[in-house]
Amino acid sequence: MVETILEYLREPLVTLSGTPVTTLTLLAAIAIVIAARIIAAIIGRSIERILEAQGLDRGMRHAANKITRYVIMLVGTFVAIGTLGVDTSAIMAGGAVLLVGIGFGLQKLAENFISGLLVLIERPIKKGDFIDAGGVLGTVEDIGLRATRVMSRDGVAVIVPNANLISSTVINYSAPTAERRFQIDVGVAYSTDLEVARKVLTDIADAEPMVLKTPTPEVRCYGFGDSSIHLVLIVWIAEAKEDLIVGSKLRFAIDKAFRQHGIVMPFPQREVHMVPPRAA
Repeated sequence: MVETILEYLREPLVTLSGTPVTTLTLLAAIAIVIAARIIAAIIGRSIERILEAQGLDRGMRHAANKITRYVIMLVGTFVAIGTLGVDTSAIMAGGAVLLVGIGFGLQKLAENFISGLLVLIERPIKKGDFIDAGGVLGTVEDIGLRATRVMSRDGVAVIVPNANLISSTVINYSAPTAERRFQIDVGVAYSTDLEVARKVLTDIADAEPMVLKTPTPEVRCYGFGDSSIHLVLIVWIAEAKEDLIVGSKLRFAIDKAFRQHGIVMPFPQREVHMVPPRAA
């Protein structure tokens, strides 16, 4: 019975480049691809651990892991194709034709592929960075060869094509540091003692634990409006992605403190003087 099974497995299915492709060689090719995938995962993780032990940042480790996996998978695929009897040199020679086809039909895919390599090598962004890519605000979860996955503040995974990261403006709030300057705009009435308002605002900033002590918080006057004096509380926070939380806390504290000190935040208003018409 074993001989019968082997005979069936050795039965040619198709002939490629003069070499018969059997079920056995097909299974061997599949096994090689699977083995390459497993080996790539093991080596990739090992390299990442080694780089972590050397103190390299997470983005560099992630890029090295990805590139290693892609190279091993590419080699494994070529070996598997060679096992099937396909002349790999002919595939390389046909690469020029493939590039022409890419130029016409797969231009966008090729652009994303090349952009993915550039992102991994140049590292304008890296895994864990908080970015703004075309209005998409979130944390980079994974950088693939075709697209990058960004986890938004709403917990939604957004897939951003790599070409957009190279050709469009991307704001990386985590580079060179995750710290960010943040400001709260406040309008106070013209009857307000500005020195008192300044002290109240700086005390609020100093009391908020999510606000950094250095650089020190400051209050600036940005102008005189129609209904109020425009003050701005400027603070620095440790994580750019925490700006909404810090802003909410500061605004609650400002409202409470202003009520306690009798500082008025006026709403827009206009005074209209009616001039009676002159008697004829």
